[in-house]
Amino acid sequence: MANKPVQLTKKTLDKDLDKLTFVEDASKFVLRSLVAPGLAVLFLGMVMLFAGVYVFDQPDAVLIIAASALAAYMAMNIGANDVTNNVGAAVGARAISMAGALMMAAVFEILGATIAGGAVTQTIASGIVSREVIPDANTLAWLMMAALTAAALWINLATWLNAPISTTHSIVGAVLGAGIAAAGFDLVNWEMIGMILVSWIVSPLLGGLIAIFFLYILKETIIYRQDKIAAANRWVPVLIAVMFGSFTTYILLQTAPINHVPPVWTGPLGLAAGFACWLAARPLIARQSIGLENRNDSLRKLFRLPLIFSAALLSFAHGANDVSNAIGPLSAIVHVVMESRDVTETVGVPFWVMAIGALGISVGLLLFGPRLIRIVGEQITKLNPMRAYCVALSAAVTVIVASWLGLPVSSTHIAVGAVFGVGFFREWYTRHSRRRIEYMRQKSGHFDIAEPEDRNPDETRRRYLVRRSHLMTIGAAWIITVPISAALAAVLYWIMFALFI
Repeated sequence: MANKPVQLTKKTLDKDLDKLTFVEDASKFVLRSLVAPGLAVLFLGMVMLFAGVYVFDQPDAVLIIAASALAAYMAMNIGANDVTNNVGAAVGARAISMAGALMMAAVFEILGATIAGGAVTQTIASGIVSREVIPDANTLAWLMMAALTAAALWINLATWLNAPISTTHSIVGAVLGAGIAAAGFDLVNWEMIGMILVSWIVSPLLGGLIAIFFLYILKETIIYRQDKIAAANRWVPVLIAVMFGSFTTYILLQTAPINHVPPVWTGPLGLAAGFACWLAARPLIARQSIGLENRNDSLRKLFRLPLIFSAALLSFAHGANDVSNAIGPLSAIVHVVMESRDVTETVGVPFWVMAIGALGISVGLLLFGPRLIRIVGEQITKLNPMRAYCVALSAAVTVIVASWLGLPVSSTHIAVGAVFGVGFFREWYTRHSRRRIEYMRQKSGHFDIAEPEDRNPDETRRRYLVRRSHLMTIGAAWIITVPISAALAAVLYWIMFALFI
């Protein structure tokens, strides 16, 4: 038998090609997962260059540039962590796409931070610690550096672990802990801390009450009416007008130093803006209602516009309130290093500092927001567009009022408070509303309507009280965030003191 000729080359097998293709796909996946962190690092580098333009001739320019990078890092974490509270309801109710929600939130976050973010920023920068007790400007600067670093690291870790924490609680606790480490308990402005604690308790309750109020109006005037479409045509423009009018009044009040509008005119101008919006919304809602069936499902289309508006308003309010968590400490550092060595003076907020916080929040939500939006959106889909509108509008109004008063509140807890308020109200309304009972009688044609037997009480309770299962988790996160961020900030301050001061 003749020997077969020896082959010097091997044939490429299909399975080898499959392996190569798999490796290529895996490489693309890994590279794609590194795009967002890479862009985040690039943004931090641009922030350092941007800050360097303003402080390059200052003796402590390196300190300010490093603080600017930390503030931008903190702002990105805020955008990644809190964006779900702004647009999660709208995305979950399918009123707006993911891409549209991200772009809308980015624009309104920037507008809220730059237009109305000054009052709360001054509270973070000047109100938590008593400036008279701080020995010198260097101590204040490194105190704020430690607070920024601790809060940013804790928020980043919690976001990575999908833990529901408050970015506001984090920075307040961090400033408190670093201040105690720097000068003892006498440094703490306990009166301001008391006001902040009260606002943390009251704001979720207020968010729940406002959400209940709006949901009650919707149920009484639209949902349990025989002609739902006609009722929606009458009342949806009114709801949009109320929202737009209150928003206009808030903008006029916050921009009073530059718009030169007398305070007495803000109310009438807000009413005029609301009336103009009502006139514009009526034909729009009328056109949308053409051909719709007289069903609750048909109301989804009519509530798409107000739900998007409420999400935009909440993004604006979030930017106005939470930008302070990033730039409050930076403003204090810039003030004592560049503008005045007197730590007792009121801290101003330079526009370039405000821009870092505003852009940082938007970059964070654009790069890292989609995953968290999907998580919350899936949890909120049990809220139909009408309930989602009540939650979003309630949270927006509550945050706006808090920003106006200069109180740093948690948008996370306000949104959760609104969700709980809607859930508890639905349970009560379902069993006690005369209008609903009469509506069900007319719809069924029976005079006596028995309540259906709950086959699974736990499931019924979970369906009514949205996110009730997360109550203990949120409460625990609320309790531990302040002490953890405070302890971490104190440790970081002692390390920085030993190394640099």
